[in-house]
Amino acid sequence: MALIKNIEEKIKINRTVSIASIVAALIVSTGAFITAYSMVRNAQKSIYILDNGVPLLVKQTDEMLNRPVEYKSQVELFHRMFFTLAPDDEFIRENIEKSLYLIDDSGKKEYANLRDRGFYNQLIASSGMMTMHTDSIQLDMSKKFFRYFGRQVIIRKTSVITRNLITEGALQDIIRSPKNPHGVLLTNWRIIDNTEITNRER
Repeated sequence: MALIKNIEEKIKINRTVSIASIVAALIVSTGAFITAYSMVRNAQKSIYILDNGVPLLVKQTDEMLNRPVEYKSQVELFHRMFFTLAPDDEFIRENIEKSLYLIDDSGKKEYANLRDRGFYNQLIASSGMMTMHTDSIQLDMSKKFFRYFGRQVIIRKTSVITRNLITEGALQDIIRSPKNPHGVLLTNWRIIDNTEITNRER
């Protein structure tokens, strides 16, 4: 009898050890699967961007996954800053300076062109105000291309002029900064149409 009991106890012990081993194996396997899945997900959120030709690893966030919204916001912000003007040298300079952080040399060239034509001096001399109204922004995400549609309203002492404004350009991802919080640079920007729509007396 003692021998039988001894055998039964050993069988119970073996069964307990076997069950414990299976449970432990399941726990380890599940933990390994969860860890591997988490690592793959994190790896998928990693992207490289170029900073002066140097590839830098950055993490995708919900904002980056929703990049089209940021692109449109940046395009709208640039046009609002660049074309919202008051008859004040300092105001114009500050707005232009802020807008030029959002664009490449194509923006500086257009600013120099307007300045050399005396556009800003004329606006100040006539006590004019210019505001920008965005109608729509088209994006081609595959080509990183945009087209902007809006209206300029120029208010002078004796008249209110409304001009059509259509521009286009490309979008380049860059490092975010306080002066460029979306981390987007407008490039190869040009004005397609800036025709006068209405000119009415005040």
